[in-house]
Amino acid sequence: MSRLNYHHLYYFWQVARHGNLTQTARQLHISQSALSSQIKQLEQAMQVQLFERQGRTLTLTESGYQAMNYAEEIFRQGEELEQLLSSGGALSSATIRIGTLSTMSRNFIEQFIQPLVNQRECRYVLQSMDQTGLLHALSDHQLDLALTNIAVRGTNKQIWQYQQLARQPVAVIGWPGKALSPTLDASYQQQAWVLPYGDNPIRSGFDAISAQYQLKPYIMAEANDMAMLRLLTRDNDALAVMPEVVVRDELDSGMLTRYALLPSVYEPFYAVSIKRQWVHPQLNSLLDAFSASPLAHGDDLRDGNGQSNI
Repeated sequence: MSRLNYHHLYYFWQVARHGNLTQTARQLHISQSALSSQIKQLEQAMQVQLFERQGRTLTLTESGYQAMNYAEEIFRQGEELEQLLSSGGALSSATIRIGTLSTMSRNFIEQFIQPLVNQRECRYVLQSMDQTGLLHALSDHQLDLALTNIAVRGTNKQIWQYQQLARQPVAVIGWPGKALSPTLDASYQQQAWVLPYGDNPIRSGFDAISAQYQLKPYIMAEANDMAMLRLLTRDNDALAVMPEVVVRDELDSGMLTRYALLPSVYEPFYAVSIKRQWVHPQLNSLLDAFSASPLAHGDDLRDGNGQSNI
């Protein structure tokens, strides 16, 4: 019979996650001595030391680190089991929770969720946050999927699944009526610009091309939010660099126009999830619908069999 007491393992997992015995005991509403005793019983049953105790500091041993990884998986799968059982036969109507990077194009997000808009049987929730918030929410099972334009890599604690949904070319956008060439040349020299701010691949690409063509742009404004760049471009007589999807409505109405494409500069859009046993039944159909849409236009990256990685 197994010597593993899952009640003791749960207490160990909570302490390992928080790294503080006193704080964990307070959150679990038990005494610190009782919590410490539960962990000692687990160590005695498993005949291993899980923590190095140095004064009030607890540090995971190698065995503790391995136990932490297994406990993480055990209790996450337990949460998924609860979700699955509590959903009964109505899994397809369960709310799908989508996180979106706060600086992403709203038009892109709207295009992605379009198949859900007219489905009365499926409710969806959109939550906007920064990249760190998205990853934390995914790992805590608060989201089914995250949309971002920042690539994600796995770590030794978490394996992320992600696929590139689209790779949009970056265009020079502005008010119509300017005498500008379809390629960046001296005609762009005297123009004012609104540009992405900071460590941004679009900005890096624009800066590299400016150096290549010896342009010295007058930068009127900078913003790290595509919605704000859209407003600045629409309301000021300045050029901007962004994917056309950001200003789709303004381009369609003739309020703005595209003057040129930045050579070899693209903005990628990713869908991110984590490996889990239970996947929302709407998720793969949503990804497949988008990959067939004009916005994906053949740049969807799948695995070698053409199947979604999520």
